[in-house]
Amino acid sequence: MSQLNDLKLKIEEKIRADKLDEAAVKGKIGLRAGKLLAFIGPNTPDDPTAIANLKAAAKEILNLSL
Repeated sequence: MSQLNDLKLKIEEKIRADKLDEAAVKGKIGLRAGKLLAFIGPNTPDDPTAIANLKAAAKEILNLSL
């Protein structure tokens, strides 16, 4: 499994735990990260830039340190 997919799953878990609007929050994170979460799956190749961007977006929007 890719690290990107692991990050995506943790973000989705946080969204559900906080009972946030899933579509809106995922959209905001995707726009900030430059990669939509819907396009990240178990076989998505890891890209250091995408990983850093996704972590930064999760921290900014959800205050989630990954």
